[in-house]
Amino acid sequence: MSTETGLAGATRRTAAQREQHRATDWRVFVLSAAPLIVFVIFSLLDVTAMSAAINAAFAWSANMFGAYWQILLLATFFIGLGIAASRSGNARLGSTRDTDFTTFQWMSVVMCTLLAGGGVFWSAAEPIAHFITPPPMFTAATGTQQAAINALAESFMHWGFLAWAILASLTGIVLSHLHYDRGLPLLPRTLLYPVFGHRVMHGWFGAIVDAVCVIAVAAGTIGPIGFLGLQLGFGLQVLFGLPNVFATQALVIAGLTAIYVTSAMTGITRGIRILSAFNVMLALGLMAFVLLFGPTAFIINSFVQGFGTYLQKFIPMATYRGDPQWLSYWTVFFWGWFLGYGPLMAMLVAKISRGRTIRQMIILVSVLAPVITTFWFTVLGGSGLAYELADPGSVSNAFKGFNLPAALLAITQQMPLGFLMSLLFLLLTTIFVATTGDSMTYAIAMVMTADDEPRTSVRVFWGIAMGAVALILVTLGNGGVSALQSFIVVTAVPVSLILLPSLWTAPMIARQMAREQGLLETAHAVKSA
Repeated sequence: MSTETGLAGATRRTAAQREQHRATDWRVFVLSAAPLIVFVIFSLLDVTAMSAAINAAFAWSANMFGAYWQILLLATFFIGLGIAASRSGNARLGSTRDTDFTTFQWMSVVMCTLLAGGGVFWSAAEPIAHFITPPPMFTAATGTQQAAINALAESFMHWGFLAWAILASLTGIVLSHLHYDRGLPLLPRTLLYPVFGHRVMHGWFGAIVDAVCVIAVAAGTIGPIGFLGLQLGFGLQVLFGLPNVFATQALVIAGLTAIYVTSAMTGITRGIRILSAFNVMLALGLMAFVLLFGPTAFIINSFVQGFGTYLQKFIPMATYRGDPQWLSYWTVFFWGWFLGYGPLMAMLVAKISRGRTIRQMIILVSVLAPVITTFWFTVLGGSGLAYELADPGSVSNAFKGFNLPAALLAITQQMPLGFLMSLLFLLLTTIFVATTGDSMTYAIAMVMTADDEPRTSVRVFWGIAMGAVALILVTLGNGGVSALQSFIVVTAVPVSLILLPSLWTAPMIARQMAREQGLLETAHAVKSA
């Protein structure tokens, strides 16, 4: 580990304090575990009634908070870019030039944590979904190449700049400064320290803040784990003829849980870093193959035109409020999902970004990662659109009923070496979900112990617990897992309020960091000279 350069006023935790932090915070544990247990019990008793209750809460959340979320994400993105462009962007997180990760490793962990299974299944399915049923802003063109361009642009909106910016741009600044320079723990409640001071760091108030964020991330991680069991069961049946039954799905989830728990046990600098790097290398290899042997010209042209449409209609798409039902199933759903990940993702980014400048972190999270994501969506989803335009029904028929894995396989099986490509894309999906599982398991354990190097036993418990809940929900079929996915949006309501103060605290903290590191004074002196 590198040596920290302390700032004026910085504090250090003693060994005794650190050991105290390693003790599990039982208030946070109970407050976060109890709602998940209640959810599982009621789902087992009557999944239909549970789904109805969750859907009602989902509809209320989307209706009451959808517009606020749209404004919050827009403000976060533009304020972050403003900080990055300012002199404050030169300030270094942790007040040191030493880093614990290479640039590639750093980018790999960040990229893999958010994309999860969405990096494959949604990138294949969402463009074809918008192509079949054009979004409200793009109803003029249907079944044409322009409709394909529009479909990609709408997908870019949901997985692009705004989705990424809310995860760790402003919140990453706040947590990094308060943790490395002021000695506060990496916890969701720390985001509220500039507003409430020490009151939020102790007692039930802070415990509730932490628990709400843990519930949101747990729901957001358990859902993809459960869906992977269902989706891989379908894929193995198509490719190998294995029966798509609970036993197959259970084996998938058990294997996945073993992978991400083992990775989380070894920590961020070992297992999580290695698994993320392997995941990115596999994704790059598959992307290169598709670009070389797939519909190359269509992919390149569609990305350029789709990204241009995305930029041209960026504000109108981001602020669209004309069709509440469509919004609740698309834009607001995704915003709720990403908001739920916000605090714990910010903790992870702060943990691995020590030594980077504020500008580097914001550019990676808010600009580079979204551009890479949208290009990946064009490579996979754009290939599906090319195949659909050349042979109508070749992808859309498989996708009927919103069948995400069928859409993926319908695309990959039309590629050269279709069987092998289908198998590799399923493997990639598994590792994507595993990288999210290991990093979020680690982050949850950080919250439970108020320590950025939590005990291994806590990591193991939460990793296995999330896999077990996913397994239980899979016994109920799509109903239990779908209800949990909707529950993510409900949990995003309080989380979005926790993220709100970063809109004004992050710029102030960034300027304070630059001032304490002598950057603003130096800039003024040079200007005067």
